[in-house]
Amino acid sequence: MELFSLPYTFDFLIFCQVLFGVFVAGFTIQFIFLLFVFLRLALFKPVNNEPATEPVSVLICARNEMKNLRQHLEIILNQNYGTYQVVVVNDCSWDDTGLYLEVMEQHYHHLKVVTIKEQERYQHGKKFALSLGIKAAIHNRLLFTDADCLPASEDWIKEMMMAYTNQTEIVLGYGAYQKSKGLLNKWIRFDTVFNAIQYLSFALLKLPYMGVGRNLSYTKELFFKRKGFASHQHILSGDDDLFVNEHATKHNVRICIKPYAFTVSIPKKNWNDWFKQKKRHLSTSAYYRAKHKLLLGIYHLSAYLFFIAAPVLLAIQYQWMTITVLLVLRYLLQIFIWQSCFKKLGEQDLIWMAPFLEIFMLFVYPFTLISSRFQKNQTWK
Repeated sequence: MELFSLPYTFDFLIFCQVLFGVFVAGFTIQFIFLLFVFLRLALFKPVNNEPATEPVSVLICARNEMKNLRQHLEIILNQNYGTYQVVVVNDCSWDDTGLYLEVMEQHYHHLKVVTIKEQERYQHGKKFALSLGIKAAIHNRLLFTDADCLPASEDWIKEMMMAYTNQTEIVLGYGAYQKSKGLLNKWIRFDTVFNAIQYLSFALLKLPYMGVGRNLSYTKELFFKRKGFASHQHILSGDDDLFVNEHATKHNVRICIKPYAFTVSIPKKNWNDWFKQKKRHLSTSAYYRAKHKLLLGIYHLSAYLFFIAAPVLLAIQYQWMTITVLLVLRYLLQIFIWQSCFKKLGEQDLIWMAPFLEIFMLFVYPFTLISSRFQKNQTWK
């Protein structure tokens, strides 16, 4: 049926024109972000600086993490680096974490254990535990990871520290997840690399807005100069992304994405656990700086405009040739950029699934974000 043979020709034509305008707007914004933001990471080439020699304190918070500490702590304690300290905060553990750490502290002189006892009248979060660990750190440069994280190599500390310059106060690393079979594992890794592409690219654009505590470094001087977590102490999450969002500038942040500088974490084993984790992470985005929320909002909104308008316009065969060309152009540019980014972050096996997972993400994220707004504060686990 021809478009102008419909009984509501004029109104329908207006609808088509408006929807086409929405599609073009979504395409234009997507194209700008791909070309001027994410291409920066795709083309980024790490500089081989001189080997780092600055002393470092590595910080790990652990609550009932004996199993993970047994698997990972010795690798952290035997890094190929000159002078460094490892601070493990045993935060109210009721398993054998404390006993294990006591034994390890006797064998490794550079291991410092900070123990927090459970107090019935006072409930605290991870930020309190981290603050005590930072106070116990004897070096200015701090490197953070989690108990369930494994450094990708014995040069993890060295590679992360090589990213520092005289102006640097924060270094953003990449925290990957173990690869295994199943759709959930692929989804978790895609979600992780998708977010990494965003925060690493924005950092290269001199608009840093977040980092991940699985692999993050900043200075003790910056922490105390900016009063630590004081401004968001009441928020359960955000010891990593809110701290970076508040204190990162266009001059004091660098990124490190060398493969030997990655950490690898154990992913969730079921969808419900991942959903709870994601809600907790997304709950902090409401506290980002206004400019960051605006930029991220524009980017994600443009994706919805693009993906919603395109199939409707193709179904009614309005400007279908133009729609098809722009769809192909957008995907070719995206695949070119993503292929390079995914390879840099060691997730190249996901590239063939990326277009489908991106569409799936459009359904999952809104539901997760809305749910996170109704999530009550809980003690960290």
